[in-house]
Amino acid sequence: MRTTLSLDDDVAALLEQMRKARDTTFKQVVNDALREGLARLSLPAEPQAFHTQPVDLGSCYFPNLDNVWEVLDEAERSGTGR
Repeated sequence: MRTTLSLDDDVAALLEQMRKARDTTFKQVVNDALREGLARLSLPAEPQAFHTQPVDLGSCYFPNLDNVWEVLDEAERSGTGR
């Protein structure tokens, strides 16, 4: 199939470099690149791992957080909750 294709300058330069390195035709390099790219694009996306960075928040004002009401009472008394 014959078609006209507009390439970005950086893509054209990379294809030309590959053509010279492989000592083949521009058409062959473009077809090989498209085949490989399309094969990769058709694969299911790999799930990306999500990582969070730990942050030191310092020590807790209240040594025991099991009873929320006690913590709230203490915070109100000490003025920490404001």
